[in-house]
Order: sequence, then C-alpha cells, then structure tokens
Amino acid sequence: MKKFSLSLYAFHLHHTLTELPGEVNADANLLWENLIKLGETSLPFMGLKDLRSKLICYNNGKYEPKREEGRQTQWLSDVENLDLGSLPTTEGFKINANIQPFLINDTYAADFTLTPESVNISIDLPQLQYFKPSSLLPSNIRSSLGQTLWIYGEVDPNVDCNAIAEKFSIALVAGTNLNAVRKSEGEFFGNAIFEYQVNDSDEPKNPAKQCQIFIEINNGQSSITQFSENYYDCLLELLCSYHKIHYVYYLARQRYSEARAIYGYLDNQIQEFNNLVNNSQNQLSDFKKLLSEIPQKSLDYTRCLQDLQTHHTTITTNITNYITCLDKITAIGNGNSPQSWQDFINKDCKKWQEQVQTDINYLTPGQELFGQFVDTIRGIVETEQTESDRSLETTVQVLGIGFGGGAIFSGVIVQHIDKINQPIPIISPQTPLNPFFASLILSIIATIGCTFLAMLGIWIKKRK
Repeated sequence: MKKFSLSLYAFHLHHTLTELPGEVNADANLLWENLIKLGETSLPFMGLKDLRSKLICYNNGKYEPKREEGRQTQWLSDVENLDLGSLPTTEGFKINANIQPFLINDTYAADFTLTPESVNISIDLPQLQYFKPSSLLPSNIRSSLGQTLWIYGEVDPNVDCNAIAEKFSIALVAGTNLNAVRKSEGEFFGNAIFEYQVNDSDEPKNPAKQCQIFIEINNGQSSITQFSENYYDCLLELLCSYHKIHYVYYLARQRYSEARAIYGYLDNQIQEFNNLVNNSQNQLSDFKKLLSEIPQKSLDYTRCLQDLQTHHTTITTNITNYITCLDKITAIGNGNSPQSWQDFINKDCKKWQEQVQTDINYLTPGQELFGQFVDTIRGIVETEQTESDRSLETTVQVLGIGFGGGAIFSGVIVQHIDKINQPIPIISPQTPLNPFFASLILSIIATIGCTFLAMLGIWIKKRK
C-alpha cells in the first residue's frame, strides 16, 4: 500500500463526577506516560521521549493539570500537530511520527500517527513490522476508555482489498496471544473499510483491554484529503463517544452485579430477622447487630443505584454526541457512511440503554425495602430497649423502697438497741443476741418485708 499511515486513537479518562472541580483522576496522565515509554523503548522518536516538554499539562517534566484550566481550545499543545521526528529502517526509508493531543471534555485523547517519509513508498507485511504495531496494542497503551488503530493505504484497482485487510489485521497482532475478529466491512468516502475487534481472552468485556481496528483501503484513487479537514474533528469525537459508551456500559454492568450481591445479602438478613422474631429466646443484642450492619449496606446499595442512573445519563449523552458526529460525517460523504456505525446506534446502543434502565427499574424497589427493613428493626430495638429500661426502672424502684424501708427500720432499732436483752425464740432461743447482730438481722428482715410490699403494690397497680 502507498500513502500508508498507521494511526493510534487512544482515549483515557481525565476526571469523573467524584473529583472536585480542578481535580483529576489519580492516573489521569497514564496515557501520556505510556506513550513516553514507547519513545524510550520500541519507538525511540526523540520527540516522543521529550513529549512532556510539548504538553501544556506538564511543567518542567512534572504533571500539573491545573495548567489546562481556562484554555479555550481542546489542544494540549501550542502547536496543533507535534512533529516527533523520524526513525531509519534497514530498508533505507525513514518513518515519521506526529501526535495530536487533546482534552475533550472529561477525556484525554491522542492521535499518534506513523507514516513513511515518502508517500510513494510501498508498505506490505515485511515493512509493517518497522512500525512496531504490537507496541500500540492495549497492553502497552493502557488507555482506560479504549483505543482504535486505523490503517489507511492506496492500492491498484485490481487488488483484492478483502485479502489485504485480512493479512494486515493478522499482522497487527502478530507475536501476541490476541486475535483480530472481523466485525463488518463497508465504504468510507468511497474507500473500502474493514472493521475488526481485538479482545483480551481473560477480560473480554474490559474496554481498557480491547482494541478496535479499521483498515481503510483506497482502490479507486479517490482523494480523501479533500474531506480530511472537514471530517477529522467529527471522526475523533465519534470514536471518543464510541469508546465512552462501551466503557460506561461496562461500569454499569459491574455496579449492577454489586447491587445484586447486596440485594442477596438483604434477602438473607430478612430471613435471619424472621428467625429472630419467631424465636422466643431472641436477644436485644441480635437486633442491634442487624441494625448496625444494615444502614451501611443500604448506603452501598443506594450508591450503586445512583451510579447506574448516572451511567444511563452518560450513555444517553454520548449516544446523542455520536449521532451528531455521524450525521456530519454522513453529510460530508454525500449521504454515505459505514453501515456498521449506524447499526451501533440502532442495535447495540439501544439495547444497552434499555438494559441499564431495566436494571434501574429492577433495583429501585430494593431501595425502599432497605428503608422499611431498617425502620422495622429500629422499631423493635426501641421497643425492646424501652421494655428493658422500664424493667430496670421497676427493679430499681422496688430495691429502693426495700432498702429505704430497711434503713428506716434500722434507724429505729438502733435507738432502742439497749432494750434487746432477752433471747429471741425464733432467732436466738437460748441466749440474747449481740445488739449489733440483732440490729443487722432485724434490718434484713425489714428490708425483705418492704421489698415484698413494694412488689405487691406494683403488681396490684399493673392488675388495675
């Protein structure tokens, strides 16, 4: 292929709603750091090694995202297209590299493009390896939202575009355990275009480990350059929305699984609660234990539900952005665009949007159930606690009357203790008691009597 180019479009999350204004994700600069690592290893372009000095979000080699604030453009460099220099090959030609860095709303985006030094140099599979395509795969780039590899080239009209696309798709992942699976084929501004998907076998749903591949082949000598300035921004934002929709739906499925697990925990706790209620030997401490655990789980459940609602809004917003960009590209192409791009909106996006809404509808009643469950447990705990406090109050009251009466009687006895000089038949039949012991025993008898009378009075009061 002549006029060959290999472009990496990578998208990485800059910040989320959880960050305060002016703050960014902890790994927000990971995309730039990994591109710099490429410059230090497999693709040693001098400009790529020195990328920090060219980005406005770095200052003296240190990442300072506050420098982005107030910027009126999406570009993260003072020069829109950064020339990174060239590398020689053993076949005598050089490879040029350039990068265009962006901040699109809450997302870092990079367009890293490699081209031969001359448009007349023909690139086939042996020459492709000089571009080190495996170094541009997700394991090295690690962009959180995902990435797209885009190959463009021109061939003679009689060349089989299908066979070329198949060969290049295999070559792009050569030397790895990945497979490029064709998803669709169509036309893009009159050129044949083939779409492939590369997933990690261990985490096939993780967008950060996926790679979308487009191989665009011009076999009709149509000049795409006349469209490039018009469609480039739309294409970049369309790919950004595409990857963000995948990423947010992936997060939504994770949050739904977490919410289902919490809902299962709630179901188990309700069963345990029923067992406690039916058990006459239940303890107040058991209900208090439930009451201490459930509110935290309820909060976690609520957060899952709120995140799902946020994800649904984000998906809807990006679907709107995607449609807007696709409509512009279609208009530029005189009403034509790849059918798979339209199918993505009509099929995948619609299905995912409905799925997230179904998840929200399914989980929403659980939020109310959590609240009712907490209120029920709290009511039982408060009732049990009140009964316990009342019982304790009664006990203290009875003992207070008993000991108070005993103390009064003891005071009377002490005043007449010298008169106890005869044996008491029941207590001391033979000899008189020591006045101290006599006073003690009589006080105890008086205390017991007063306690009994107090208990009798409370019982009569309850009966009435």
